[in-house]
Amino acid sequence: MPLSLGELLKMVGLGAVALTLGVEWLDWLARRLWLRRGPQGPLKEVLFFPSPITCVEHLYSPARALPCSCPLPHGMDTSFTRLLVHLLSACVSLDLCVFSFSHMELSRAVLLLHSRGVAVRVLTDRDYMSISGSQIGTLRRAGIYVRHELSKVVHMHHKFALVDGRKLITGSLNWTATAVQSNKENVIVTEELELVRPFQDEFYRLWEDSDPANHTHQTPIATATKGLVTHS
Repeated sequence: MPLSLGELLKMVGLGAVALTLGVEWLDWLARRLWLRRGPQGPLKEVLFFPSPITCVEHLYSPARALPCSCPLPHGMDTSFTRLLVHLLSACVSLDLCVFSFSHMELSRAVLLLHSRGVAVRVLTDRDYMSISGSQIGTLRRAGIYVRHELSKVVHMHHKFALVDGRKLITGSLNWTATAVQSNKENVIVTEELELVRPFQDEFYRLWEDSDPANHTHQTPIATATKGLVTHS
């Protein structure tokens, strides 16, 4: 049955309204996705320390029914909680290159990622890996791959992490309680490919350079392998 002119115009009008709503919805969705990446595109965040001491249990157990009963302040958004959020966002891999690592909560976060099946690799300094309070031995005993600078005269002084190969965490911050709670430090978190890629290359270069198999002519104090230290 042929449509009247009025019915045809009504259908065209409804179609135009639907099209307009569809375009507006797509525009809203696109803006939401863009905002998630940040107003300027890829993630860029700057964190300054020292950071106040607060409870971070909710970051490890977000589905926890009852709040933590510890006396520390709860629910605060600090530089350290932001750092933990970025670190715990790892789903596939975590490449960590850090001079000094003795912070218990950061060690806990790395161990949790390892237990979730995230591939963790750690590069550290030859001398500082064995200082009192260092968490490197704890990571090794958990089965995490650890290598250290093999030179006796050069320090591995970097402080950066690569989360899933796409997020860079870097700055002046050593992974120690003193640095987090007492020192004036800075950390930049970014997903800018132009910044992430050079750090990927640097980690790969240092990882290969720190492989004891590539230095068979040397007799280092200890070789860095998965798990416990083996002495040569």
